[in-house]
Amino acid sequence: MALLWARAWGGRIDFDDEFGLYVCSGMRGGYARSGTTIGGAFLTGRSPSRRILRHEAVHADQWARYGVGFAIRYLREELRRPGARNRFEIEAGLADGGYTGGVNRPDGR
Repeated sequence: MALLWARAWGGRIDFDDEFGLYVCSGMRGGYARSGTTIGGAFLTGRSPSRRILRHEAVHADQWARYGVGFAIRYLREELRRPGARNRFEIEAGLADGGYTGGVNRPDGR
């Protein structure tokens, strides 16, 4: 569904072998902030950096861990602790995700 959504918004779809993630870039809209991961697909309007893809690959892992319920968990967390305070963003690595002043995960990534 995410790939169809990306196509509907004019996205180009590629697969990144290193991170195991579909990258849907060049979209005219249809995503939040600078991009959104749905399942194993990252939707964005620009060509993402390797750091962003590493960050988004963690979100894809979160989708795999929690299933469709991840969307609800993420939104609930975002309402309680927005942006850089969101535990799912912290787990994915704040600096890799482009959060200014953010630190990366405890494992150094």
